[in-house]
Amino acid sequence: MTLQIAMGKHDLIGQARTGTGKTLGFGIPMLQNVKSKEEGSNGTPQGLVVVPTRELCVQVASDLEIAGKTRGIRVQSIYGGRAMEPQIESLKRGVEIVVGTPGRLLDLARQGHLNLGQVEMLVLDEADEMLDLGFLPDVERILDLTPDERQTMLFSATMPSPVVALARRFMRQPTHIRAEEVDEGRTVPDTKIYVYRAHAMDKVEVLARILQAEGRGLTMVFCRTKRTCDKVAGELVDRGFAAAAVHGDLGQGAREQALRAFRSGKIDVLVATDVAARGIDVQDVTHVINYQCPDEERTFLHRIGRTGRAGAKGVAVTFVDWDDMPKWGLINKDLGLPFPEPVETYSSSPHLFTDLSIPVGTKGHLPRASRTREGLDAETLEDVGETGRRPKKAPARSSGGGGRDDRPARETTDDAPVLPKRTGGARQRTRGGGAAVASAASAPADAASEAGDAPARRRRRGGRGRGGGAGAAPGSSSESTEA
Repeated sequence: MTLQIAMGKHDLIGQARTGTGKTLGFGIPMLQNVKSKEEGSNGTPQGLVVVPTRELCVQVASDLEIAGKTRGIRVQSIYGGRAMEPQIESLKRGVEIVVGTPGRLLDLARQGHLNLGQVEMLVLDEADEMLDLGFLPDVERILDLTPDERQTMLFSATMPSPVVALARRFMRQPTHIRAEEVDEGRTVPDTKIYVYRAHAMDKVEVLARILQAEGRGLTMVFCRTKRTCDKVAGELVDRGFAAAAVHGDLGQGAREQALRAFRSGKIDVLVATDVAARGIDVQDVTHVINYQCPDEERTFLHRIGRTGRAGAKGVAVTFVDWDDMPKWGLINKDLGLPFPEPVETYSSSPHLFTDLSIPVGTKGHLPRASRTREGLDAETLEDVGETGRRPKKAPARSSGGGGRDDRPARETTDDAPVLPKRTGGARQRTRGGGAAVASAASAPADAASEAGDAPARRRRRGGRGRGGGAGAAPGSSSESTEA
């Protein structure tokens, strides 16, 4: 539906459900209309695709590179987390199409390494996700760096009003193509949906049984928080499953390692935050499991859209905690689903086994005879010259499936700047008497240098330290360099 209009170099808005082929909807016209090196290209980008996440950037660039090989079209991905130098060198050698995330695109443009002055075709992919992540101001800056006389295409599964306003501002009489019937449901017909009200302490047990269902292939498990991702992936590995986590606190090399292992089948369970819910296309994903209930219907649609793609069959299971019932009620109503009151479900519930074709007697650990996957360690961890955050230490795992780690935590976006932690002025209480001590950031330098030689002193009620007169005098403030 988009090809004829896009090939004619007209502006357009493409809206369709996830898994319907939007990437080549804009990719084929772009590859066809740009000039190759043999046709006179000077190596300055003629096509630009802006995407919200690093994983989607890698995938779109790979798809365009494969499709453009016969014409000799050079495609370069530009995204954060990797060293800039290889990307800069590639731009110097010359490219026809750039696919990038907003933060790194702006960085290279400001430094003079990326020239957007000859862009003839610009695509905003998953525009509603860029709105959710707060990238629209950066997108507007990128648009201002491109020529006014350009073709602009905007693709998204949903079209909230701020995205429509952006289209009106930067597009010229766009044709709005909506590739679905007026009365058609927003979920994919080939995806069978199940919704269960599950207890937080039993969810891992339920999940482990679902992962042993008959006919299960690759599976994606979605969580709201990074901590829960790490915990669930660790629990599954302990139970014998080939699983790995993907979220924003992992280094870029680790994120790409997990996705490569998942695509190649070395692992068959990918536990992820919503960083992997947008546009990621992996063949043979048969099951999607919402371990934590999504916050809104758009997130629900994009999560379950990782299965049932391009006409394939899929299964989507959603766990709803008791506290999530009001939230789920709104999602259920907005999407017109028949689950206003999800059935209460435990790992021993008979209907769980019959609904999902789980063999009777299945337990919460994968039998050793079935542990045939190579695992994450079989996939090479590439040195990408990482920039930005370092991966955090994974939290200690417990045997339960919920608890503290199920609480929503503040998530940082992939390309958002990370501010240093505040240390000055932080106060800490000691065990004895509740006296406040200043942080090490405010301690004198000579005191800090002596911290390794002298034992830390604890303030006593009388103002004296351990061992009589070694403490501070009564009425004076005591500082601990240990903090």
